[in-house]
Amino acid sequence: MTDVSVTGSCLCGSVKYTVTGKAKHFYHCHCQRCRKATGTGHASNLLITPGTSIKWSQGEESLSRYKVPEAERFYNCFCQNCGSPMPRVVPELNAVIIPAGSLDIEAPISPQAHIFWDSRAQWSCQDDLPVFSEQALPQKN
Repeated sequence: MTDVSVTGSCLCGSVKYTVTGKAKHFYHCHCQRCRKATGTGHASNLLITPGTSIKWSQGEESLSRYKVPEAERFYNCFCQNCGSPMPRVVPELNAVIIPAGSLDIEAPISPQAHIFWDSRAQWSCQDDLPVFSEQALPQKN
């Protein structure tokens, strides 16, 4: 496995980062904590090792962190200005977990699996809804 380098930022552009290392996993996590942290049906996370591979090029002082009190290693890192989820270092895994939506480039690997599938919201990721290139707005009569 070769080293990769990815860059990303938050919605308002206050925080920017680069992570260089080995891309180990890219999962869609359906656990309740990830759903609550993202406000969506799952979190799409890229895991890169080692944990020291992150460099904040801008806005590190704008980051905030929330650790779930009863969680062993789950915490949420986000921009204080816009609320965007940002990468977090997980020392127990010697890794950086990157919210894939924060990437400014294509992910270096494709998603590999849905994890915590039995915890998913029943409306998440199993449907035959129509697909639109852009926002679908109701037609006026």
